[in-house]
Amino acid sequence: MKKRIVIVVVAVMAAVSLLMAFRPIRPGQRAVVRRFGRVVATPEPGLWIGLPWGLERIDLVSIQLSRVVVGYDKDAEEPENMTPQGQFLTGDHNLVNVQAKIDYAVDESNLVDFVEQQDRVEGVVGRAAEAVLAEWIAARKVDEILIRGQADLPAYLVQHTQERIEDYRLGIRVHHANVSHLLPPTQVKADFDQVTRAQAAIHTVENEALQRQTEILREAEQKGFQIQKQAEAHKIERLRLAEADADRFNKRLQTYRQLRKDNPNYLAAIWWEEMGKLFARMKEAGLLDLLDNHLGADGLDITSFPPMPKKK
Repeated sequence: MKKRIVIVVVAVMAAVSLLMAFRPIRPGQRAVVRRFGRVVATPEPGLWIGLPWGLERIDLVSIQLSRVVVGYDKDAEEPENMTPQGQFLTGDHNLVNVQAKIDYAVDESNLVDFVEQQDRVEGVVGRAAEAVLAEWIAARKVDEILIRGQADLPAYLVQHTQERIEDYRLGIRVHHANVSHLLPPTQVKADFDQVTRAQAAIHTVENEALQRQTEILREAEQKGFQIQKQAEAHKIERLRLAEADADRFNKRLQTYRQLRKDNPNYLAAIWWEEMGKLFARMKEAGLLDLLDNHLGADGLDITSFPPMPKKK
């Protein structure tokens, strides 16, 4: 009877051992299979058929994103005479409370490293992220931190946190980060709010000045364009008049050359015609008068020609 019981127990244990050789690997999971301590496979989702229980070990690993929250906790009680968690000193010796969330996932190419280090992954990532936060904040002034922190800090956290944990061989990759809280301490928040409002007013005035500058520049460009167009029109008009004068001169020159053959004194006639026009203009301007004004006891005195007063 006892022998039969032993046989049944052994059979049951063998059956259970054989059943445990079948291990389902669900979607979103990976597995690391070891036999006598040596890694023999890293199967993907599906049904793994291995050796009976006790001969191999299977560690299932989730490859979904995990999150570590570091820094300030607004719901935690602040300890007396101690710096609250997540409160950092800025480069210009101010204080800010910062909370960041770091999302990471298992690096499938380093599953074995993760299996070996998974118990310390969260702690190492948290400490590394806090160190990166402290460095970034200490290198900047509080105004820049409050204004640019939400936009600039996440990418910096992802890159530098990953660099800091490389030597630990945790088998993970940092994928995302976001800053969920970035404010000055409660004790000085009112003062910072007042400064923020003043800075907003300054930015408003600056924007109005830039807008006015843009309008002035636009008006100047329009005036410059108009002046340029007027100058081009004037140039075209002067060129047209000059071409007309040149054309008239060429025609008179041709006429002179033709008439000079019959009348050698034709050039003198042209000369006196032009001089008559010049004398007329000089007379109108008061620069020419009759010679009677220059007759004296000794005859005609033309050694000087004082300008005649202009007619009003």
